This record gives sequence, structure tokens and C-alpha cells, in this order.
Amino acid sequence: MKKKLALFASLSLLALSLFTGCSSTSQTAAKEEKAERPIMIQGPMPIEAEKFAGKLENVKEEKSGSFVFYIGTLDDYPVIVAKTGKGMENTAAATAVAIEKYDPIAIINQGTSGGHDPELHVFDIVLGERTVNLGSLKTADKADNEGIDPTVWKPMDLMASEGSAGEDPNAEKIRYYDGDEDLLEAAKAVKDTYTDGKIVEGTIGSADVWNNEVDRIQWFHEKYGTSVEEMEGAAAAQIAGAYDVAFLGIRVLSNNKTNGGAYNPETASSNQEYVYEVVKEYISTMENK
Repeated sequence: MKKKLALFASLSLLALSLFTGCSSTSQTAAKEEKAERPIMIQGPMPIEAEKFAGKLENVKEEKSGSFVFYIGTLDDYPVIVAKTGKGMENTAAATAVAIEKYDPIAIINQGTSGGHDPELHVFDIVLGERTVNLGSLKTADKADNEGIDPTVWKPMDLMASEGSAGEDPNAEKIRYYDGDEDLLEAAKAVKDTYTDGKIVEGTIGSADVWNNEVDRIQWFHEKYGTSVEEMEGAAAAQIAGAYDVAFLGIRVLSNNKTNGGAYNPETASSNQEYVYEVVKEYISTMENK
């Protein structure tokens, strides 16, 4: 009887050891697979991308169409800087190409922006708690010679259904893309490293429109809750969402017409310095998981 018990105990320990070994191997493999997926930083213009790219190590450059990808490492972790070009179409295409080609674990779309909130000033940074497409609108139904009135245009959610958004009353709503919680936490954790302005959480608006009408800017601020506007973020957020890739927009105010803040191109450099700290923090939190 004692021999049988001893044999049973030995077999149990062997099984437990094999299970633990398999589990440990599986966890290690999963961690290694996760670690191979790069973090992608997007910047539309050279001044919004190349400073960050210059901070990477072991950099090589790849091109796809007009899009440029600087592939390197930061703290021994793979990071890619994508120079997407300006505008929603460029950004959507560059994001899709990058996801298919490089399989990033997270995307940060960053760069300059125009202020919508009079409480924000040039060099202040907005963390995109939400990102929204400001160009997705449905006009009022007006006949010939009845005029144009953008103040009564309605938001149009193109993602509400696969049918015609123009005929779908359920599509007459604002579609917001939420920023990834882990990326947001990393960004908030390093707020103190940024000394050129304040950092707030807010809503980033995007469209292929440069708004110079202060009344129009205020209309978006009131109706959509926008903090800033730019021309790329919502497109990247939509494509990242389609592929289930973590996304966050980070935008610095380069000007603000609502309070007279004049354009300053140096803001692009300041923003990249801050985003660099965000990425380092995000990498450190991934390593601890």
C-alpha cells in the first residue's frame, strides 16, 4: 500500500511539474510574442515625426507609397515612427498599411493642432480621451434658393449601419473614438516631465477643413466638446478600431484663434519630447505585466 501511495505521489508531482512547465512555457511564449509587436508613433508632417525618429536606435527606413516608416528601438523595444502625410485619407491609408505590415500593439497619433477651448494656450497638450470626425455631417433639406446654414447641420455616424447613413435616422449622432486606457494612464503618469505648458484630457476633432471662423470653432466646441482640431486623428482611430489596436491621440496647441494664440511651429518639437516620455512609460508598464 505504501509503495502504491509513493508511486501515486510521484506521478502527481510529475504531472504537476509538466503542467507547470507547460504553463510557464506558454506564458513566456505569449510574453515574447507580445514583446515583438511594435509601438507606432504617427506624425503627419516632417516637423511632427522626424525629431522622434531621431531618438530611436538601430533605425532603418522603409517606404510604402508616399508613407515613410522609421523602424528602430527605444529601451530595446521595437518602435516605429510613421510619417503619414497630412489629411484624413493619407492617415487612414498609412494606418491600414502599417497595421497589415508591422502588426503594432499600439498607435499614438500625435502632432500639432488648433485650439477650440479658450482656456487652452499655445504649447498646452491635449490627451485624446476621445477623438471625433468633425467632417461627417448631414446638411439640412433645403430647396433651390433656400440658402446654406451650417449651424443646423447634423452629425452623421457613418459606422451606425452598413446601409445609407443619409437615410438612417439612427446615424444622426456623434461617433466618438475612446482613447485606450493603458495608453492614457502612461501619458498621465509622465505629465510632470512636460514643462512647456499644461496637459489636459479632452476631445480631439479631425477633418479635412482648416477652420478660421471663430464662431464655427465655438460651435464645434459647444456641440462636440472639442478641445482642439487637426486633420488626422479620427481617421487613425477608426482604422485602429477596425483592427482592434490600442489607440491614443496626443496633440499640442500650435495656435488658438479663440484667444489670440499665434502659430508657433516649435510646439511640434515639444510634443514629441513629451510623447517620447509617454512611450518609455508605456514600455515599462508592458514589461511589468
